[in-house]
Amino acid sequence: MMKEVTPIQTSDLELRAHEDHHASLRLWLRLLSCTTLIEDTIRSNLREEFGITLPRFDLMAQLERHPDGLSMGELSRRMMVTGGNITTIVDQLENEKLVMRVMSETDRRSYTVRLTLSGRNAFSRMALAHEKWVVHFFGDLSEPQQSKLHELLGHLKNSIHQSTQSPTKERA
Repeated sequence: MMKEVTPIQTSDLELRAHEDHHASLRLWLRLLSCTTLIEDTIRSNLREEFGITLPRFDLMAQLERHPDGLSMGELSRRMMVTGGNITTIVDQLENEKLVMRVMSETDRRSYTVRLTLSGRNAFSRMALAHEKWVVHFFGDLSEPQQSKLHELLGHLKNSIHQSTQSPTKERA
């Protein structure tokens, strides 16, 4: 039976907006509020059920997608954190025998990080729980509503990419 997923008590970022604010600002704060609620709940659930932090889960997710492993530098780029942060996370996971470092054959200063068999098994259990939590969060939306929201957010994402790439569009 799935654990009851309850949102963490945080200040609702959407409350910063007022009716007289532009609809785009209200929408941005609603998106941010939803993201924060989901992320806070996932952080709490990972900690309570698996004794793991979200950054450690995210690093394991990166490695699960790359069975041959990733370099420390590539993990740092993909997770958008410093090399020092990656080293700390890898040290913790290595102490728990969930990942291993493999020295590069061409550069003895470089390591590839891989999930161990135990790490793969642990991540598989966590990923299944994570998926159930996310499905639960969106459970009140019908499949057509989820598809429409996905489509609309895709348009927004493309629009943002275009506006940040185009030198002709005015930026605030």
